[in-house]
Amino acid sequence: MIETQMLSDTETTPMLTPSEVIEHVFCPRFTWFMNVQKISQHEDSRYKVLKGREVHARRETENKAYLRRKIGVAAKELSVYLASPSLRMRGVVDEVLTLSDSTMAPLDYKYTEHQGTAFKTHRIQVLMYAMLVRESYDAAVTRGYVAYIRGSHQVVEVPLSQGAEAEVLGIVDDIFEIIGTGRLPKRTAHTVRCRDCCYGNICV
Repeated sequence: MIETQMLSDTETTPMLTPSEVIEHVFCPRFTWFMNVQKISQHEDSRYKVLKGREVHARRETENKAYLRRKIGVAAKELSVYLASPSLRMRGVVDEVLTLSDSTMAPLDYKYTEHQGTAFKTHRIQVLMYAMLVRESYDAAVTRGYVAYIRGSHQVVEVPLSQGAEAEVLGIVDDIFEIIGTGRLPKRTAHTVRCRDCCYGNICV
């Protein structure tokens, strides 16, 4: 009975993917165009998205022994779908790691160069995955990782904390508020982002 109820909740409860959340972080109007106006962004035409998918498909057959040396990975699962009605989040985690200290952590691959720290959007994404791993596995999760694989491999640790969780949950609340009310949010304050935006020609 419990398993049936959990499946039903997963199928019927509105949930957000990390992609929807980081697009909102990039610019809140993504949420309005995609989820209120139902206008597709046609992401398949973007080079980085296509290249990222190619990398994700290839990584499962590549040797990632460097991860075991760098962060102490004892075991890993690949391409794990996780969903949480209580968090209102769902997504496919590139890797779910069991670490040598018996904690667990998500690992997300990015086809971009390392810039010294995790980008905000990448940090938010891996924090969502960390929260999903913790709830789905009922395990201790204190951090997640982003692997930047363009050029040389660089793995960046992203700590999970109460403050970080509150930030993520606040963004989720904002997105559902826009979807529920249909309110048009302000566009990003970083106008440089508008240059490569797929909604640039209709966003006024």
